[in-house]
Amino acid sequence: MAEFDKEKREEKLANIRSREEEDLARILSKRYKIPYLDLTRVSIDLDALKKIPEEKSRAAGVAIVQATGRKLQVAVKNPNIASVREIIEELHREGYEPQLFLASIQSLERAWVRYKEIAKESIQTGDIIDIYKDDVRDFRNKLKNSKDFQKELSTKIAQGASRRATDLLDLVLAGAYELEASDIHIEPEETLAKFRLRLDGILHNILDLTHEAHRILLSRIKLTSGLKLNIHKRAQDGRFTIRNNDVDIEIRVSTLPGPYGESIVMRLLHPNAISTTFDELGMLKPVREMIEKEIHRPNGMVITTGPTGSGKTTTLYAFLKKLRSSEIKIITIEDPIEYHLQGITQTQVSHSAEYTFETGLSAIVRQDPDIILVGEIRNKETAEIAMHASLTGHLVFSTLHTNNAPGTIPRLVDLGVQPNIIAPAINVAIAQRLVRKLCAHCRQETRVTEEEEQIIIKAVEALPKTYKKPDLTNIKTFGSNACDKCNYTGYKGRIGVFEAFLIDDEIEQLILKNPSEAAVREAAVRKGMASMLQDGILKLLLGLTTFSELKRTVGI
Repeated sequence: MAEFDKEKREEKLANIRSREEEDLARILSKRYKIPYLDLTRVSIDLDALKKIPEEKSRAAGVAIVQATGRKLQVAVKNPNIASVREIIEELHREGYEPQLFLASIQSLERAWVRYKEIAKESIQTGDIIDIYKDDVRDFRNKLKNSKDFQKELSTKIAQGASRRATDLLDLVLAGAYELEASDIHIEPEETLAKFRLRLDGILHNILDLTHEAHRILLSRIKLTSGLKLNIHKRAQDGRFTIRNNDVDIEIRVSTLPGPYGESIVMRLLHPNAISTTFDELGMLKPVREMIEKEIHRPNGMVITTGPTGSGKTTTLYAFLKKLRSSEIKIITIEDPIEYHLQGITQTQVSHSAEYTFETGLSAIVRQDPDIILVGEIRNKETAEIAMHASLTGHLVFSTLHTNNAPGTIPRLVDLGVQPNIIAPAINVAIAQRLVRKLCAHCRQETRVTEEEEQIIIKAVEALPKTYKKPDLTNIKTFGSNACDKCNYTGYKGRIGVFEAFLIDDEIEQLILKNPSEAAVREAAVRKGMASMLQDGILKLLLGLTTFSELKRTVGI
């Protein structure tokens, strides 16, 4: 009887301690202003849990218990310890949106015990698709161009690959990677679904898929990228990773509802995309020397402009790679972080956590940076904070959507920034486009038409004195042909065409008068700016590109 009473007493004490622990967690949740969560009352999502290895999870007193797309429910014992902050920052960098909850240790133990149900391999790999495994590697070895991809993929589908979602997605991703595509498009139409790849900025038809193959791919892609399977009437965004040997490539996924099903676009964020160095951007000598001088200044602002896909981010990353060293601190705020750079602190906008360009930039300035990169100036608040940072001892890089470099000033005024802030803040404004480079293996010399000759002569004769004018007595240009080296397109790779002007004392005085774009252009040209068209014409005469590319990207 005494033993029985002892057991009941110990059970009662355990219940009291348990209640006290939960009461303490509730009190702490109010102190930290974080919602309280009792993990005995919620289900634990194993796919969410495995995003953090068990040892790391237990050491920090943290567990991811639920995941919906990129949104994570994160239970923590203490949000203020360094290891927890590091985990949260890492999740932000990976594109997740963590929401914190305060939980007791006994509550967290309920989550940690579920690690036994997760295979060790699953914890290590997570949502990673291996495109280096033997069967996929054999498939890739047969691909030299898009025609090979079309042939081999058709064969695989005929053999039944389209009935196995994993196999089909593996082949699609492996082929896109092998051909160095930047984007994969799968677009359902009335009777079929088009599968296209974007190569060097141009979309190429690869194959027509059945609606059944589209449905299978869509489900697999949604599962892999954390999208909701039952949502079909609104757009969704997600991401996952593919692995090629030891290289991880992030894939950004977007789905969009349409009359015949959901359109899928997957962007491949290949690390090679940011391997471009400052010297490889394609800037001609006068522009390169001017920009190199400006990016080595201790303060001020450098703005790159152009439409989406014009290479602005690649240019800014090339600047950062040239400047980074152990002696300076570089911080970025991006939306989202597309590529990770070593030796640089990168942060990502999170609207759910109220970490916007404005709030993030205000915080970054207090982190004692030497150089700040702001992914994009979208509104007056971001513009003004960035410019004030440039006026208070920081070098600031950013992008802006305008058609040309002189349009930078009127665009900032349109956003509501005062000219007296713009004038002293900006060092240099750059505009750029990307043109396809002629394939060095199959390009062929072409004759210019009379109209093209006049365009060339006019552009060259109007070049500023800082440019060495080419000899026009025997104009030589090259055109595209076709070979297997360039996927039978005639082009291989892309290069930038640029225009840039300095904000010197004269242009600063002009800005204070709220000038038109035409007035800014006139002053910039007078000060030695060559237009993007002139820059492109010089690259045309160097045999790098064609008239058709300049017409497509710059306009003639």
